[in-house]
Amino acid sequence: MRAHIWVDQELVVSVRIAGIDAPELFRPKCGAEKQKAIAAKALVEALLGDGEAVLHDVQHGKYAGRVIARIESRGEDIGQKLVAEGLAVNGKRGQWCAGA
Repeated sequence: MRAHIWVDQELVVSVRIAGIDAPELFRPKCGAEKQKAIAAKALVEALLGDGEAVLHDVQHGKYAGRVIARIESRGEDIGQKLVAEGLAVNGKRGQWCAGA
């Protein structure tokens, strides 16, 4: 995300959506997980549409250069929309592959 933090100042940062687990796009464990990840990415891109979003409850992530936050766009919580669409789960670990 590119966050405008002050007049003529901005910060570019990776954001992990707080409170949910979504399927992995980078290293999926199976084809089903990859397909869910692609669908989740498409939904997030559609929800961000015009690029306007608000970060809430921003915290340091455990990896450098990334924060954890709730993301709201057009009045909708993106994490909870992913959960409602079956593309993420509340909590820590989703089961995206059969038999996992």
